[in-house]
Amino acid sequence: MPKTLTQKIIDAHIIDKSYLEYGIKIDQTLTQDATGTLVYLEFEATGIPKVKTEGSVSYVDHNTLQTGFENADDHKFLQDMAHKYGIYFSRPGNGICHQVHLERFGIPGKTLLGSDSHTPTAGGIGMLAIGAGGIDVAAAMAGMPFYMPIPKVVNIILQSKPNNWVSAKDIILEILRRLSVKGGVGKIFEYTGNGIKHLSVPERATITNMGAETGVTTSIFPSDDITKAFLLSQKRGDQWKPLAPDDNATYDETIEIDLSSLEPLIACPHSPDNVKSIKDLEGKAVDQVVIGSCTNSSLKDLLMVASVLKGKKVHPNVSLAISPGSRQVLMMLASTGALTDMISAGARILECACGPCIGMGQAPRTNGVSVRTFNRNFKGRSGTSAAGVYLTSPEVAVACAINGKFTDPRELGAYPKIHLPEKFLIDDSMIIPPAKKGEDIEITRGPNIKPLPTREALKDTIEIQAIIKLGDNITTDDIMPAGAKILPLRSNIPEISKHVFFGIDKNFYERANETKSSGIIAGENYGQGSSREHAALCPMYLGIKAVLARSFARIHRSNLINFGIIPVIIDKKAYDAIQQGQKIRIGNILGAIAGKGTLDVHFLSSGEKISCKTDLSGREATILRAGGLLNYIKKKGNY
Repeated sequence: MPKTLTQKIIDAHIIDKSYLEYGIKIDQTLTQDATGTLVYLEFEATGIPKVKTEGSVSYVDHNTLQTGFENADDHKFLQDMAHKYGIYFSRPGNGICHQVHLERFGIPGKTLLGSDSHTPTAGGIGMLAIGAGGIDVAAAMAGMPFYMPIPKVVNIILQSKPNNWVSAKDIILEILRRLSVKGGVGKIFEYTGNGIKHLSVPERATITNMGAETGVTTSIFPSDDITKAFLLSQKRGDQWKPLAPDDNATYDETIEIDLSSLEPLIACPHSPDNVKSIKDLEGKAVDQVVIGSCTNSSLKDLLMVASVLKGKKVHPNVSLAISPGSRQVLMMLASTGALTDMISAGARILECACGPCIGMGQAPRTNGVSVRTFNRNFKGRSGTSAAGVYLTSPEVAVACAINGKFTDPRELGAYPKIHLPEKFLIDDSMIIPPAKKGEDIEITRGPNIKPLPTREALKDTIEIQAIIKLGDNITTDDIMPAGAKILPLRSNIPEISKHVFFGIDKNFYERANETKSSGIIAGENYGQGSSREHAALCPMYLGIKAVLARSFARIHRSNLINFGIIPVIIDKKAYDAIQQGQKIRIGNILGAIAGKGTLDVHFLSSGEKISCKTDLSGREATILRAGGLLNYIKKKGNY
């Protein structure tokens, strides 16, 4: 039977399969510093002396702003852990994890699991690359399979060729416009069609990166001659192999996009799927433009920006900041003179790091308009709650920077001619290999690195108070905010937990701390956004025992289970009936998660009873019964 490319890679890595989920072997892992400290504390707790993957890489790219000792202490801890346990360490300044992994580690046909939701970026090079909670990554490093719900595979057929000034960013924005931020849940996007031959690997990676905003498990392009040329340019041509779906492969769904019909697009505040044509906003004043992030910081992107800026000046009312995606990109911009063109135009050159995308600096002014080539524009993520953040391509962004207002880049004239070299500059001196004798390494732990909290085994009946009631599409930023003030606390669960839901309810921490046994009520797609397990771990620390929601985002649902929080599915009637402050008893928990009956939800004040479900696999039920994945791993004892 003809197979999709997705199925071919899964079949080559399958270890376990049930009617609900696949368990696959993971070849590579990646972590970044905002999630990595917990990942390595979790891996250390397994007692495994060395990672069992083909390759694992620890990147420092999120918490690079060192306004106190916390981030620097974390960097030292991460470097020691990498030396000790057989992990490559990408030093601060070497670049954003997804850009560097694409350049130096990505291999077509391999599986990659990362503690960052934009890990699917590597799908642009033909990897099956999936974002997950940190503890799932720790388990994969310990040699355990990674489990995912059996996905639907969607064939996105790209036809024809994009017009000048229309880029890969416009393709993924068009997909978001059609499908929304929950349109990819439970799916894998597989790209085919004659249009893909017009997309370089970094352009494909832009699409697979931002596909995460649809809730998709991952996205993947075939490995073809374009992939080969990219690997040859990185002096890794021996790692290339051709990969494609079989002719007449059957897909669960098909979406067709005529690339020649697309125009420059922009995602308006405060959601990546609030997409409009740039024509709809033309003339609106712009205060800030930021170009970079893991979505649009490749050499091709920035050479285009530099070419447009050459001989021009940034508008006096605009602050333009540019963050190259990797040290390799920065060095090549410098060697070609493109960096000089940017600086001469008035651009502010930032570190090769996530920076403003994760709220680390460059916060816009109050009520400001910020145009960014990033992947998320959730309210407050920029560091300024009152600002409006618009997501778009580098082409639109640089046009806005020059004119000081929303501008269709097609008004700039002829598209610049970009010449990419056949060979890129290769300098891996900031990627440190693991120590030959890891057992001799002592781990340095700063005072901000606290032990992991744990949860006891699950009980059959719990009593909770509905401590907060939320609407649809609650993001992990809503649950556990990012930003320069909060991110340095990622290694300190007791301290960072004080910020849970702070942007929605400033009294949440105090109420949760007093209640001790609580529940969260939410609408559809609860937990969309990043892979940050802090959005589950911190509520667990504060006594959250269950989340009752109409539906869950994939990664967050797994994170809840991994930390012993019951994900309860409720219908609209139940959602409407439950009010904040109500006390609830949930019974038959152990029976329900084993598939024996439903959860008995009893409103203690009114006496009303409703039945709810959990839809767990047998493996997930076992993890939940144990009180979380770490307890499960310790109890299982073999890998």
